[in-house]
Amino acid sequence: MTRFVQAADRHQVALLPDCLDDYVTQDNPARVVDAFVDELDLAALGFAGVTPAATGRPGYHPATLLKLYLYGYLNQIPSSRRLEREAGRNVELMWLIGRLAPDFKTIADFRRENGDALRATCRHFVMLCRQVGLLAGGVVAVDGSRFKAVNTRDRNFTPAAVRRRIEQVETSIVRYLAALDTADRQEAEVTELRTPRLKERLSALRDRLRALQAMETLVEAAPDRQISLTDPDARAMATNGKGTGLVGYNVQAAVDTKHHLIVSHEVTNVGHDRTQLANIAGQAQAAAGEEAIQVLADRGYFSGEEILACDRAGIAVTLPKPMTSGAKAEGRFGKQDFVYQASDDTYRCPGDQTLTYRFESIENGMTLRRYWTSACSNCPIKTSCTPAEQRRITRWEHEHVLEAVQRRLDENPNAMRDRRQTVEHVFGTLKAWMGATHFLTRGLRNVASEMSLQVLAYNMKRVIAILGAGPLIAAIRG
Repeated sequence: MTRFVQAADRHQVALLPDCLDDYVTQDNPARVVDAFVDELDLAALGFAGVTPAATGRPGYHPATLLKLYLYGYLNQIPSSRRLEREAGRNVELMWLIGRLAPDFKTIADFRRENGDALRATCRHFVMLCRQVGLLAGGVVAVDGSRFKAVNTRDRNFTPAAVRRRIEQVETSIVRYLAALDTADRQEAEVTELRTPRLKERLSALRDRLRALQAMETLVEAAPDRQISLTDPDARAMATNGKGTGLVGYNVQAAVDTKHHLIVSHEVTNVGHDRTQLANIAGQAQAAAGEEAIQVLADRGYFSGEEILACDRAGIAVTLPKPMTSGAKAEGRFGKQDFVYQASDDTYRCPGDQTLTYRFESIENGMTLRRYWTSACSNCPIKTSCTPAEQRRITRWEHEHVLEAVQRRLDENPNAMRDRRQTVEHVFGTLKAWMGATHFLTRGLRNVASEMSLQVLAYNMKRVIAILGAGPLIAAIRG
């Protein structure tokens, strides 16, 4: 044993006991959390309980509970019960919150009651990053990812899911009825053994069928024709693999391309990204403090109205257009093969003919202009263009905005690669930290608060890795 490093004697009495501060190194992230929270104006951020009550039992200061949560999320301890245990045994936490040990109910209530303040705190740290100069560049990558809610697929009901489950139950009832008929034709001893069990199972299936039929009526009456029993705000989210859909939330994030910090984020229960671009890009613009920024997004965000809203706000969007042309799929010329000539407001077709403006109409609130030529009937390549009498081209009144998007993509062919390298690993990191269950809370408001803590912890870890704990503490206090 003398050749091994010797442990300290547990019963050794020290004349001058170690100070608790000696156990926390100067570059420990706990010191960053301590400095960051101490410099916050908690009342201005909206935290409840900053002013103590005049009567009753004294409560914990919001700063204490915020430090506890930030330390927990930095160390992948989001559970209030686990934080309660850590407060009584973790030396770093003892140093951070002064050996206080709040119970799990107090810890959980703080997160639930201070959702807006927690989101404001997350935004405040982004502002700090901007002041330090970590958000320079004005280019962000946007993406969305599905996170699992506290609601299994069996506790989520859509019209298609209810019909499928009703069919499964009806099939099982038929099978058990056949088994019951078979049992009746067998020997009396076998019948006595099997019949009660089969009838019991049949009764349970019929109860299940009635419950599903009642749920079918409720689902049809629901505003979005979907009901989740455990977390009412969670929604079924489609994924790429067949049968791999999940019930959860769609988390949007805008990530700075320089240091991969999350500039802004949003939690929604809308299962697609088409209507999210202007909102998340606008938040990123405000957080970056730039009048004009560039946003990289994938084709799932392509929406004329959203891109137009970004353009009007000074946000230059770069994203590919989904290839949904039926003509192209059938081997004929697509709209992109027709060249718009702005000088005379016409299109030039692959057959070198001019398609002139004919009329305009309004569809779904969009003003659409129609173009065609009368030369189609004599065109030698008509079979490669259209089976109709004429090939007609539709142009949105703001089509020039979409054409500018395509030009930016053509000028920067690596834009989508940069987007993937910037934002996709962020979601992978967050999901790895959050574990198999992802969210622990229920309801869109509480889930948004939980996500803000995860994002704040992610950004804090990134900045510590970039600057170091000491310089970050100096920047916080400076």
